[in-house]
Amino acid sequence: MMLQNDLLLRAARGQYVERPPVWLMRQAGRVLPEYRAVRERLKNFIELVTTPELAAEVTIQPVDLLGVDAAIIFSDILVIPEAMGLPYEMLEKRGPIFPQTIRSEQDLQKIRVADAPSDLGYVAEAIRITKRALSGRVPLIGFAGAPFTIFAYMTEGSGSKTFSTAKKILYRSPELSHKLLQMITDSTIGYLKMQIAAGADLVQLFDSWAGILSPAQYRTFALPYIAQICNAINEVPVTIFAKGAFFALTEFAQLKCHVIGLDWNIEPTTARQQIGNQKTLQGNLDPCTLYADFDTIRKETQKMVAAFGKQHYIANLGHGLYPDIEPDHVRCFVDTIKSLA
Repeated sequence: MMLQNDLLLRAARGQYVERPPVWLMRQAGRVLPEYRAVRERLKNFIELVTTPELAAEVTIQPVDLLGVDAAIIFSDILVIPEAMGLPYEMLEKRGPIFPQTIRSEQDLQKIRVADAPSDLGYVAEAIRITKRALSGRVPLIGFAGAPFTIFAYMTEGSGSKTFSTAKKILYRSPELSHKLLQMITDSTIGYLKMQIAAGADLVQLFDSWAGILSPAQYRTFALPYIAQICNAINEVPVTIFAKGAFFALTEFAQLKCHVIGLDWNIEPTTARQQIGNQKTLQGNLDPCTLYADFDTIRKETQKMVAAFGKQHYIANLGHGLYPDIEPDHVRCFVDTIKSLA
């Protein structure tokens, strides 16, 4: 099916665009009352993730309500550890909790490389339903967590300010760490390929906890596994978003990916100098800008686009939307980008 709006894919491939495409991380849910209405009917967040019809419904909401140029499938990065045999719970206001963790060779024996079609088929089904319902209006983005970020949750057992348990394992048990990271990488490649086969037009890797590692550790325990994933995915453009990894921009420039997502701690001009024009850049407005009045949102958004330039660029935030941002303020951001044609 031909896409009616292919701005995102053209920008990702470095082709000419009339204006930058715009979408937002965490656009599916959180800020939208319509999402909360769906969520309130269910026992928990995981039920929403694993019910394809409902996941598709909330995936499409921001396309209808915010006017973004792409949908991103509603799911969670932690479906991978669950598929590997390490289930999680999502606690309100506390986030994910893993009742069991991986901290020894013995623990490693209890998990496996995920088989995407049998373990994660509900995500593929959600993608198929979403694609049918979108009818080619906009592209659909698939995603997964980057291996180190998934490793951090599987070893720490929850979110953390320091992830000191996860980092302790890197220092004390590097061999165990590499084994687990390889299992996560193999699971993720299969998972992303399944998403692409189901209809994802572009895939993004989220390395949410990249910034807790030193540059040397990142080169050892994160980049080689991200590189494996980039090398394995040839079917669609790949985006890497590594929060806090400003120190790795020159390494990202060497990866076989199309797009590099940036957080708000990086100056657009600095990123462009380090990465060059071979890659498309994505980002990087501070989500808190959207708490400001409309005039400020417009001014800051225009300033951001001027710094990045309209080509080889995808407009986005430097991280996900926060739940208490007003939908009208999000629309102001989206409409400002769309007015730049």
